[in-house]
Amino acid sequence: SYLKEARCEEDEDDDDDEDDDDADDTEVKEENGVLVLTDKNFDTFIEGKDTVLVEFYAPWCGHCKQFAPEYEKIAQTLKENDPPIPVAKVDATKASALSSKFEVSGYPTIKILKNGEPVDYDGDRSEHAIVERVKEVAQPDWKPPPEATLVLTKDNFDDVVNNADIILVEFYAPWCGHCKRLAPEYEKAAKELSNRTPPIPLAKVDATAESDLATRFGVSGYPTLKIFRKGKAFDYNGPREKFGIVDYMSDQAGPPSKQVQTLKQVQELVRDGDDAVIVGIFSSEEDAAYEIYQEACNSLRDDYKFMHTFNNEVAQFLKASPGQVVMLQPEKFRSKYEPTSYSLTINDSTSASEVQEFFKKHILPLVGHRKQSNDAKRYTTRPLVVVYYGVDFSFDYRVATQFWRSKVLEVAKDFPEYTFAIADEEDYADELKSLGLSESGEEVNVGILSEGGKKYAMDPEEFDSDVLQSFVMAFKKGKLKPIVKSQPIPKSNKGPVKVVVGKTFDDIVMDTKKDVLIEFYAPWCGHCKKLEPDYTALGKKYKNEKNIVIAKMDATANDVPHDSYKVEGFPTIYFSPSNKKQNPVKFEGGKRDMEELSKFVEKHATKLTQKKDEL
Repeated sequence: SYLKEARCEEDEDDDDDEDDDDADDTEVKEENGVLVLTDKNFDTFIEGKDTVLVEFYAPWCGHCKQFAPEYEKIAQTLKENDPPIPVAKVDATKASALSSKFEVSGYPTIKILKNGEPVDYDGDRSEHAIVERVKEVAQPDWKPPPEATLVLTKDNFDDVVNNADIILVEFYAPWCGHCKRLAPEYEKAAKELSNRTPPIPLAKVDATAESDLATRFGVSGYPTLKIFRKGKAFDYNGPREKFGIVDYMSDQAGPPSKQVQTLKQVQELVRDGDDAVIVGIFSSEEDAAYEIYQEACNSLRDDYKFMHTFNNEVAQFLKASPGQVVMLQPEKFRSKYEPTSYSLTINDSTSASEVQEFFKKHILPLVGHRKQSNDAKRYTTRPLVVVYYGVDFSFDYRVATQFWRSKVLEVAKDFPEYTFAIADEEDYADELKSLGLSESGEEVNVGILSEGGKKYAMDPEEFDSDVLQSFVMAFKKGKLKPIVKSQPIPKSNKGPVKVVVGKTFDDIVMDTKKDVLIEFYAPWCGHCKKLEPDYTALGKKYKNEKNIVIAKMDATANDVPHDSYKVEGFPTIYFSPSNKKQNPVKFEGGKRDMEELSKFVEKHATKLTQKKDEL
């Protein structure tokens, strides 16, 4: 069982480095039968001991307080063991060296040390379960079980991977924190999946030692996970904890397309479904077209629902013959402006990528229903024209929903280069607010989401086809002004760090005559406050470089009007070179101080008059 009880997650800002000034740092104290270990006395105490039980806790953690009496009973029981087994605890908020050595990320964390090497404990937190496990590990002949995760190198990679129907491979770096956090979950998943019938192997590659393999598969960050099917690589887009990995890989091991046995299955999807229905019709599993279809489906299996059939009745209903793939929209998305279905004939020369292009081309109806659950998979293309109102396809509201949708269809047919969708105004309340339309008073509102994060709002007026037509036409002719959330433009902006707001982003950051370092911050963010003195000093350092700008922007009060400057946490810092405004370089991994930021600026600068290595 995987950590059956809850734990307190570690707070990354826990900089509680108080030193206890003990007379003898290596002396070990005892509290209620539990030994107290610290960064200073840990190694000398552990040395030479066969088995020691250690709990890492935080004084504020509720789960730890609840567990304390049970842990004291465990200490007593193991003291009476023959030979006695020491039971210790470590305040992980003070012992930062031990916490990082043992990768403690939540409290309490229990480890059994066997000859100094940690054995994870993730069973019940009860006296009986823990004592049993400790006694088992304490046996003189106990050895840790071999890892279920396979280790791959350039010598065995192709052999293992090319022969596996399916295998998951993690490319990792030994120093990477995310990889260390994933490791125990990955190993538990590997164990479980090795017991499945048929088993699904999990493997790992140290990408720093096997750089040729990393380059071959385009590994640029860690950890990178890839699924291989008979040597062909696919991206892994699943979860990163044991149960998630097990479920995802079990699903991936099945065929990407589900077999349809009866006509009723297809009819139900056409009647009530809310995504395109895709069915491949084949004579049998030996059909060459069936293999091409499966290969095409494999890399899109997370985003589409695929079906296939060998049933004649289904083929007749779809007006198709073996070797054809048919795509049709559910009834509610059909219109007189588009065919009821599309079909593609797969022959010997058809490639999997041609089949995939067919899927992508016809997946959306002329005017579909954009919602939170399909947004990321179906509606990423721009420009996207969105019509917001009370969208509800249930029986009572279907007529009203279709009344407005039919007005959108009349316009969408004239602009094939844009994607049109309807969306429920409550599902997208935040988006409507960002368009300035949440208080419009109109039953139907319209926005256009365009390239580069730009967005446009239709002035509120009573909705009709001709109103929408003229709005989209004005957009097409470039007559609309994008909406940008912005603080007021500062009256004076002469400080060492330039203040950028939504309205001045293009003028300052996107100025092709200048290199710009831009920090996106939030007023409440502790890391941002900590960075401020260093960032101001950096601004002063480059004050006389008139073509280098050190700038900052409150990303909670201003829109970032370009997609390439993604802000996912605070502070986020980008260097925007004069010659590559759409490809800024993100500051990652280094220490956020004057020295590191300065090196970062000098490394990427195109407009530096003199290298300023002396601070």
